[in-house]
Amino acid sequence: MNPPRAFVFDAYGTLFDVHSIAMLAETLVPTQGGVLSRIWRTKQLEYTWLSSLMISPSRPREDFAAITAQALDYAVAQLMAPLDAAGRQQLLDAYRHLAPFPDAHDALVALAPRPRWILSNGTLAMLEPLVRDSPLAAHIDGILSVDDAGIYKPSPRVYQLAVDRLRLAPADIAFVSSNGWDAAGAAAFGFRSVWINRQGEPVERHAPAPELIFGSLSHVTALA
Repeated sequence: MNPPRAFVFDAYGTLFDVHSIAMLAETLVPTQGGVLSRIWRTKQLEYTWLSSLMISPSRPREDFAAITAQALDYAVAQLMAPLDAAGRQQLLDAYRHLAPFPDAHDALVALAPRPRWILSNGTLAMLEPLVRDSPLAAHIDGILSVDDAGIYKPSPRVYQLAVDRLRLAPADIAFVSSNGWDAAGAAAFGFRSVWINRQGEPVERHAPAPELIFGSLSHVTALA
């Protein structure tokens, strides 16, 4: 198996732990922080898919910052959580300071000198400070946002951004995601899809299976 010529990573849930926000949520909404984080993330993803389907001349796509806020409001309403406006803003601001997964740094270091990019649903205004203020900053070569495609993953238009920027064929790019639906979308597009299946979930049935499935980012280094 020829090694990939470049690596493209999902950000949220793959390099950065979206549930690292749960500790802050617990201080703001005692006894409900963990469940708030889970509902928030689930709704955030659902809204990206729905937003992509509902795009029309009269209904433009809202960006990931707006969708993240809407998903938080839904989670708070579902739990009837006593979160005030200041606490809400704290949680939204925390999305720019998520903790990287412990295996992310060493994996990125080991993949050099091959290009290591991020391709994410997030806006650049969300992603740039997240990467810049993390230990991963020196090992990320660039960031791509779905905003340049005008639609969310798993649209092929999003994955095409990496092909155009790196000037490589999809088969030369390893796309790494911890989201099963994202890995499926990447495989359907033609990337060498690598699914980081940390929770031991079943493979998605609606699209081609990922080429490789690992339980940790540390195993991606075997492709270098």
